[in-house]
This record gives sequence, structure tokens and C-alpha cells, in this order.
Amino acid sequence: MKYAGLELENFDKAHIWRKYIYFLIKKYMQDDFLEVGAGIGSFTKNYLYKFKNITLTELDENNLNHLKNKFKKNENIQISNILTKNLNKKFNTIIYLNVLEHIKDDISEINDAMDKLNSGGYMIILVPAGSKLYGKFDKAIGHYRRYETNFFENNKFENTELIELYCLDCFGYFLYFVNQLVFKEEVYPSKFKIFIWDKFFTPITIFIDFLFRYKFGKNIVCVLKKK
Repeated sequence: MKYAGLELENFDKAHIWRKYIYFLIKKYMQDDFLEVGAGIGSFTKNYLYKFKNITLTELDENNLNHLKNKFKKNENIQISNILTKNLNKKFNTIIYLNVLEHIKDDISEINDAMDKLNSGGYMIILVPAGSKLYGKFDKAIGHYRRYETNFFENNKFENTELIELYCLDCFGYFLYFVNQLVFKEEVYPSKFKIFIWDKFFTPITIFIDFLFRYKFGKNIVCVLKKK
């Protein structure tokens, strides 16, 4: 699997956004931890020293080498290019942060991952929301889809309980929509745009998300529990 890579480098600077995500999901994160599709380790930095046993998987060769170099001194991290279904251990937490949309058979992937969760463990999923927003950027970086909340509400995943399901980045939804209208030929958002979105608009959207009770936004968070 190959990714364009540019989007990972640009979004690596979105520190406030990733801390926002971490703040919301950290209560479900337990040791013996798997991050599927870790990319270049941008989110990993948030919890790097909080767990003793961390496994990162990444199928892209360039990203895999980047991870190995980045975390070579961290003895609590194991890095692999093995598919989730072929991993030979079980975990207490598995996360997919902007990964599931890159996988053609997403339902099978979720069920395979559930087999690797210990009973009572949590799966945390973050995906892009809004099918109507699917555009050049999604296509360029290998997104098969953007999601609606009913995907998680209607699918009966094996041995799972739906714990939380909500939307994030309400303000970002409109910014993304306007950007598509105005910059029709743009594929990748510039570092400057990401800087503005992260440093100025993300603090605003954190407040708006809370105000609107996480009912609408550019991203969806789903938390599933293994029965």
C-alpha cells in the first residue's frame, strides 16, 4: 500500500488538533496498545511514554522506515508491517486514526481487529465525515470513502458494543466545503492553511463542538467495546 505522503508531512504540524483528539479518547486507551496505520508517528507522540507495550503497524514502506528511525530508541514500541489479522498477539486497545477510509473492505478490517482485542478492550476509530465532501484530496490520498454516522449505527460488528459515536470539527466542515468551492484545482492544503486551521480555528471549533453536543462535523469518532 502506497500513500502520497505529502499530507502526512503537512498535517504533522497540527499539534492542537491531535491533542484535542487525544483528550477525548485517552480514557479508553490502555496498555498493550495497537495503533494501526501509524503513518509517520504524528499521533503516537501523544502517548509515547504512557504505555509499556505499544505496537505500531504501517504498510507503506517509506512510512515504516520513518517510524523505525523515529522510535528506534523507544524500547516500549514494536513496529511492524503485518496486517492486523496476521498479528500473533491480542491487545487491550486498538486505534484507527484516519486509516479505515484507506481500506477497501473496512467491515472485514474491523472484525479482524476485534479478534485481536481482549474481552473488555476498546477499539477507537476516527474517520473523515460527510460523503458530500468527498473530493480531489480524498481521491489523491487513497480514500475509498468518507463516512456517515449510520455506518457505525447500522453495522452489527461481531461481539461488540457501541460505546460512543459523535462528530468533531463542526467549524472545519464549513471551512473544508468553502475551500473546495474557492480552490477547485487544489489537491493538497498548504502548510499555511493547515497552520491557520490548527492554531486559530481548532480552538474555536472545540468550543462549537461542545456547544452543539458533537452532533455535526468534518470527522467522526466511534468507540467500540469487545464483549
